[in-house]
Amino acid sequence: MHKKTLVEIIELLNKKQVSSEEVVSGCLKQIEKNSHLNALNYVNSEDALESAKKIDKRLQKGEKLGLLAGVPIVLKDNICVQGIPTTCSSKMLQNFVPQYTATVVRKLLEQDAIIIGKANMDEFAMGSSNETSYKGKVLNPVNNEYVPGGSSGGSAASIAADFAYAALGSDTGGSIRQPAALCGVVGVKPTYGTVSRYGVVAFASSLDQVGPITKTAQDAALIFKIISGKDELDTTSCGDSNLKLNQDFSFKGRKIGIPKEFFDQITDNDVKNTMNQELKKLENQGAEIIELSMKTLEYAMPTYNVLASAEAASNLSRFDGIKYGYRSDNFDDLLSIYFKSRSEGFGYEVKRRILLGNYMLTSACFEKYYIKAQKVQTLIKNTFLQAFEKCDLIVTPTSATPAFKFGEKQNDKVAMALSDVFTVPVNIAGNAAISIPAGLSSKGLPIGLQIIAPHFGEQMMFDAAQAYERLSK
Repeated sequence: MHKKTLVEIIELLNKKQVSSEEVVSGCLKQIEKNSHLNALNYVNSEDALESAKKIDKRLQKGEKLGLLAGVPIVLKDNICVQGIPTTCSSKMLQNFVPQYTATVVRKLLEQDAIIIGKANMDEFAMGSSNETSYKGKVLNPVNNEYVPGGSSGGSAASIAADFAYAALGSDTGGSIRQPAALCGVVGVKPTYGTVSRYGVVAFASSLDQVGPITKTAQDAALIFKIISGKDELDTTSCGDSNLKLNQDFSFKGRKIGIPKEFFDQITDNDVKNTMNQELKKLENQGAEIIELSMKTLEYAMPTYNVLASAEAASNLSRFDGIKYGYRSDNFDDLLSIYFKSRSEGFGYEVKRRILLGNYMLTSACFEKYYIKAQKVQTLIKNTFLQAFEKCDLIVTPTSATPAFKFGEKQNDKVAMALSDVFTVPVNIAGNAAISIPAGLSSKGLPIGLQIIAPHFGEQMMFDAAQAYERLSK
């Protein structure tokens, strides 16, 4: 039963062929059986079972319930739920229990979903391998010797290991799509602003976006439709989604863009061969493959490093041991409270980015780095706009390589950054993108294909993703 997709389990629940209590119990058994994966920071077992029993009673009475009635969902541990711990996998927030609920969670609960757990992640969403978590690393369910990707590694591993039927992650530079690719599931980064960020602990406010991780594109589309829409509590949020999947979508006559600058960076033979094979499939379906030149993409990583680090330094300044967060017991005066609380509360990677970000924001460097990065961000946005004048969708690998072994890249920041080389430009431009399983490497590790759509192009993106899934099967 836990192997079912979201759409399949909803159908079984609606037909009363299975109870919500049975569904939740099955997921909890799966979580217990695979606890070695360390994918969850918190298991909401008692509340989840109690909610399931209440939903079953309402179903028996014939009450009208929401679309997700009785379905277990996992949340990344930077998404707040009133009364449930939110730690961001950091010592800094080890005892934080929110007094409010994120808008995306409220929308899920309005559809009678059940929150079964909070997923492990890279600390404050800073990382590409889930090795920076204060709660310990998450293991890839496909092969436990390999990383699950990050920063939403716990969310992706939870879906790959059948802990729930959908999960939410956050994506600042690829943190949903990259772990989805490495774990062999589907991950979506929506257009910036389509999903409210209220109640999500901020990393880089101009880049962060919440999105679904599921087993299929259809499941992801359903979750996206529920969580998207205007929210008065988030001034960057946009209007409601009118998403309606087209089961008859065809690649015939569609123009698929292939950025030369991306494909020149593929060094892994398995990824290269898989992409060539999958593009040939699309061509055989009548798609027109167009090579694009997007020269500004070579500046995407440095632009991201400046913008994300500066915004992270600003957002995380509130965690000082006085207003919020962990407070050191070993201090002499006010300054030492700040210094020791932040030194002890944050891990190495978070401190590295805070230091870098604060340097970028100094009066001497602000114009030279941060303002310049914003100008380059505009150039990258324009490059995508120009590209979509020539094509309908852009296709790339999701990750430059399949999953790598633990410790393999931890001390090589350049190699680690290349994990996100195909995903970061999408966040800078604000476009929508989805990662779908495309095949396996010679070592049996998942390889993901990324479909990038124009701003607010989720309709075509999901239609194409579903058509690609049908083609792959």
